[in-house]
Amino acid sequence: MPRKSRLGFILLPILTLATCSTALAEGETSPARDAKQPVDEAYTAKIRKYTTAPYFSSPLVDYLPASKTVPTPEVILGDVAGAPGILPYAEDVYKYMRLLEKATPRVKVVSIGTTEEGREMIAVAVSSEANLKNLEQNRQRLVKLADPRSIHLDDAEADKLVAESVPVYYITGTIHSPETGAPTALMELAYRLAVDESPYVREIRDGVITLITPVVEVDGRDRMVDLYKWHLAHPKDFYPPLIYWGKYVAHDNNRDAMCMTLKLTQNVLNTYLGWNAQVLHDLHESVPYLYDNTVGDGPYNAWVDPILVDEWQMIGARNVADMTRFGMPGVFTHGEFDTWSPGYLMFVAAMHNGISRLYETFGNAGADTRERTLQPDEYARTWYKPNPPFPKALWSQRNNNNYEQTGLLTSLHYFNENKRLFLKNFYLKGKRSIQKPSAEGPAAYVLPADDPRPSVQADLLRIMLKQHVEISRATSAFQVTLPVKKEKKPGKSADTEEKPKPASPTTRDFPAGSYVIRMDQPYSRVADALLDYQYWSPEDPQTTPYDDTAWTFGELFGVQVTRVTDSNVLSVPMERVTDLSPFGGVKGEGAVFAIDNHAEPALASLRYRLKDASVDAAEEPFESSGHKYSRGTFLIHGVSRSGLDAAAKSLGLHAIALTTAPPIKTHPVRTPRIAYVHTWISTQSEGWWRLALDNLQIPYDYMSTQALAKIPDLNAKYDVILFPPVTGNAAPNAIVQGTPTAWGNPLPWMNTPETPNLVGKNDSTPDMRPGLGWDGLARLQSFVRNGGVLLTALDTSQFAITTGLANGVSFTNSEKMKIVGSIVGTRLVDPASPIAYGYDEKVSAYCDDGPIFSLTNIIGRRRRHLGPEMKTRPTGRGTKDDPDFVIGRPASEVPDEPEKEAWEAPQPTDDQSFNNPRVIPPANRARVILRYADSKDLLISGLVENGNEIAQHPAVLDVPSGSGHVVLFSINPVYRGETENTYSLVLNTLLNFDSLNIGRKEADQK
Repeated sequence: MPRKSRLGFILLPILTLATCSTALAEGETSPARDAKQPVDEAYTAKIRKYTTAPYFSSPLVDYLPASKTVPTPEVILGDVAGAPGILPYAEDVYKYMRLLEKATPRVKVVSIGTTEEGREMIAVAVSSEANLKNLEQNRQRLVKLADPRSIHLDDAEADKLVAESVPVYYITGTIHSPETGAPTALMELAYRLAVDESPYVREIRDGVITLITPVVEVDGRDRMVDLYKWHLAHPKDFYPPLIYWGKYVAHDNNRDAMCMTLKLTQNVLNTYLGWNAQVLHDLHESVPYLYDNTVGDGPYNAWVDPILVDEWQMIGARNVADMTRFGMPGVFTHGEFDTWSPGYLMFVAAMHNGISRLYETFGNAGADTRERTLQPDEYARTWYKPNPPFPKALWSQRNNNNYEQTGLLTSLHYFNENKRLFLKNFYLKGKRSIQKPSAEGPAAYVLPADDPRPSVQADLLRIMLKQHVEISRATSAFQVTLPVKKEKKPGKSADTEEKPKPASPTTRDFPAGSYVIRMDQPYSRVADALLDYQYWSPEDPQTTPYDDTAWTFGELFGVQVTRVTDSNVLSVPMERVTDLSPFGGVKGEGAVFAIDNHAEPALASLRYRLKDASVDAAEEPFESSGHKYSRGTFLIHGVSRSGLDAAAKSLGLHAIALTTAPPIKTHPVRTPRIAYVHTWISTQSEGWWRLALDNLQIPYDYMSTQALAKIPDLNAKYDVILFPPVTGNAAPNAIVQGTPTAWGNPLPWMNTPETPNLVGKNDSTPDMRPGLGWDGLARLQSFVRNGGVLLTALDTSQFAITTGLANGVSFTNSEKMKIVGSIVGTRLVDPASPIAYGYDEKVSAYCDDGPIFSLTNIIGRRRRHLGPEMKTRPTGRGTKDDPDFVIGRPASEVPDEPEKEAWEAPQPTDDQSFNNPRVIPPANRARVILRYADSKDLLISGLVENGNEIAQHPAVLDVPSGSGHVVLFSINPVYRGETENTYSLVLNTLLNFDSLNIGRKEADQK
């Protein structure tokens, strides 16, 4: 049978199913229009025209009810929602929503905040007039259900509130800017919910408050519309990719629900909790045709309540059943997506006792109607996808809007039918969170008042406050009992008969002022999830984790966090902390001020604030007035006590006045001139670095590799070039050469009449395709040779190694090792290096299959072998450790093989060094700052499989080159606002840019 005929054979029963009436259970409301209500004939005709096949629609959305007083989306769009060639700006979407608000009392629009670039975000409430009139009374009822302590955990009282309350279902759209369909779908959905008098929709309107944020990433939406308009004006040309979404990050804006660094995340969470919503349903577009991936696959996040897992299954299964019953192909809910990481926007609901939901529908990254050809795995029929998408189909934005609206309407209706159940579950999940100490535990997490990094501790606590977690502070010292750690059982031995004695419980004392995060609170779940450790088994059936496998905040921030199971901690006298008051400042008397260095990023902020002060770094530890100071301690002169006191308090730093300067070696700490470099390949990873520097108020010049290549004398303008990761695995050749320019057209990223929003607070270029270029590479090499510092990480480190900027260093990328967004142990190798100032011997770091660095002291070393290289002694007499002999001659002494560790370079032998210009002089050899821990100590949290391949290898390197330095990171020290523990490895490099040779062994300086 010809392929076309086969496809027709497959479509026939589906087409028949789509056009027949839907069988209903007894008492079930029919999903159909009200025959008594007029239809907007012209609008309905266009819906059907733009829907490419009838089975890509449903009886819920294949018409639009008419209204004499309420405008349809056409008044703003000029056509129906989902029409080809039309993408509205966020402002146009808002304009329409506010027209609805003026036209009907069933719609209310509120502003929920602004973006980093100042654009407004809104929420639109749609419900019955009575529900909206009584919003405050309903909110008060929901507040009590959200915090069961307010009703003394009384189930009977909760049942009364459940019976009287109207639940809130919160829908968010277009957090991912290239996924363009949600705004128009939500415009039309708001109209339907406000106007449609069919029993099906009326039940939703009367029983639920539907809350809609039509555009989450507003900055990125307006840029995406610009690009689409450029595409329409140049239909035969390639159009530029969306290189910037928001001010800082792109796709990762949906990974911010833990640290809450972005305003869009904060605004959505505050709205969700402010309305006491029960559901957060986030709309995405990357899978044909509708994937409710909340159910997905395991492993599920270990901290979610099993009640929520049941709710995922219930709603997801009903959603698929209803849409399949309508005859809509390609709707499914299971799949490969694991719901492990709590970083997704939808997870603000899961972590705050609500229901998290996420759709992936099928968008065209614009409003074109296109023929789409799928991959075999996308159209394969599986146990969870018995009615899969078609291998090929003509797909329109209207199709996508139909699927989005149908899925939402069926979900809303099912939610309304079972709202008493879901409201009671909302209450129960809060109650079970409060009962955590007496159930699964723990009782609390404690952060000690004497943590050596108080400013970093404060940053972690501020994240908890953003998450609406309650924090208390002990008013007196206290002691807790810690659980016994199970020791590994010793191996059986005939000589050992005495059984080991069981270990005794240990205790820990905490001083007054220690912070206590109690677990007997409604939002204990999110605190527990973020502060606990994670373990992903290498034997887990899920072999491809979707995102990070670990996020333990205490380790990533480098502060002490103790998980306490001793319930007596809840009886400690304490008081609630609602904000973190300024602390720190200056103590003592004297003209020299010392600030101990514990790798607090705030030290870098202080140095830039004290522009006119003289600041030196101690090159050795010292003691003064009974206080021991670390290497890198700031010694500050030439600043008023009051000025330093104010600056230190604002940053949470403690300064101590000394009567005299300590008699130790120091060097100046200067503020470098920083060139911050990005590519036009991606700005995703580097955006997190920019955000961190901006938060620390560290100035820099932001430029592309193209702009860098045009600066003839980089040393005259800059001291440090910061080159953060591109994508994590960008090829060195792509960084140099960019995108091919031998064909195609220029890809501009500029503000023009067609694209007025592209260049916000970022960068511009007439053509995104060129890279650094060979001339740019030569200028970069000259910059380093002439004394500049180049700092790189991950793929930019690989670029530096490949292009000869870091002699003596090589890298490999393992195919067997699997470290997926995990926290690993590293060890300090060279504490005398200024890069290491403030760090202890053990440093926890974020790693995601980082490059494996190896060192050599001979460039391009090659050795001819007549056979395979021998790694053990040859076959012969004696034991493995005995020398062999040769019959007929006296034994000769065999020279000892030089010993080396995995992070070290082999020392050249005398024979290798003889007349060999390829031997790197000691002063030019790579300096290992940090190495990965031994294999048994590598995993701290998450997933590490075959970690022996990277164990003990260098993690951070300082490579001299001419008069300058190239600093290489195999870890990612600045990531998603989570890795504050390793920020100072970067900041120390910046502040000590002209003193990086300090602490090198004398032999290495020759």
